[in-house]
Amino acid sequence: MHPSSRRTFLRHAASGGAALALAPNLLFQTPPKEKLGVALVGLGYYSTNLLAPALQLTKHCYLAGVVSGSKEKAEKWQKQYQFPERNIYNYDNFDQIANNPDIDVVYVVLPNTLHRQFVERAARAGKQVWCEKPMAPTVADCEAMIKICKDNKVQLMIGYRMQHEPNTQEFIKMGKEKPVGKIRLVTAAAGFMDGRTQPHWRQLKSMSGGALFDMGVYSINAARYATGEEPIAVTAQQFVHRPELYKGVDETMLFNLEFPSGAMAQCSTSFYMNLNTLEVNAEKGSYKLSPFQSYTGVKGSTSWGKMLDAPIENQQAKQMDDNALAIMNKTAALVPGEEGLRDIRVVEAIFKSAEKGKRVLI
Repeated sequence: MHPSSRRTFLRHAASGGAALALAPNLLFQTPPKEKLGVALVGLGYYSTNLLAPALQLTKHCYLAGVVSGSKEKAEKWQKQYQFPERNIYNYDNFDQIANNPDIDVVYVVLPNTLHRQFVERAARAGKQVWCEKPMAPTVADCEAMIKICKDNKVQLMIGYRMQHEPNTQEFIKMGKEKPVGKIRLVTAAAGFMDGRTQPHWRQLKSMSGGALFDMGVYSINAARYATGEEPIAVTAQQFVHRPELYKGVDETMLFNLEFPSGAMAQCSTSFYMNLNTLEVNAEKGSYKLSPFQSYTGVKGSTSWGKMLDAPIENQQAKQMDDNALAIMNKTAALVPGEEGLRDIRVVEAIFKSAEKGKRVLI
């Protein structure tokens, strides 16, 4: 048996070593773990302020280690969260994680252009893979990530936390069941006023920055799950309000999506204005979520009086627990790599439409 295998190894039977003496060639399956060990790759704001605290609330996974380019930062995390020093990795020795049975899942929380590299390295190491959204800069990247995870028999899950949130799940259900008839128009707006005055990776084309990648995927994903359909065409316009900061990337993107049923989606995303609404208008009524993509307080209402206000303790904890259970139970991921790929296919079409100034088929 390969020494790096985490799945099977010889164990003593419950009755002691004598049982193995009676059956010397018997291999026993490792008992299922009660919790999966997660290593966070990249210790920026999202890992520090949201994922690490959420992992203190999870029931089916826990923070087992970190991967960081900063030794000092990693050591600080190790002392704060009390995981073994051996579970600290940097970007150079990351591949050695294959030999660490403490770590079952690698969660890639890096700038967009680095997602593919570390997803592929994690898959080759035999670890389950969670990857933050957006999945990757291009469709080709996404397809390669899906393939390598399948080839290495690990699950790839994308960090669309909203699809794990109960009010959003009710919205998704209505998108499938059409409770008030055929959907005519979806409005999806996701953005915030970015007050940074110094260059940041989200403002750089080389790091796949810009509003569409960072926040626009919320609008795209919402339009798709609100209709229960895949868009067939897009018309888009791109704007830059502060060219001294946003060089070669979009600061605001407006785009209209067309769906096979005839439904339309008016979508917007921006780093220049606060946007946080999802609304569906159908034949016999309407329903909305506002806010629809905040870390807390997602809620909504319907034209027939139903409130969408189911409570949730922590979105990230729910997301990671759902993902852990899918791995442990060997069931389908709620948000697999294919879901991230579908959004990036739309992203590419939006950029093409904005560049050419015309309608683009998806």
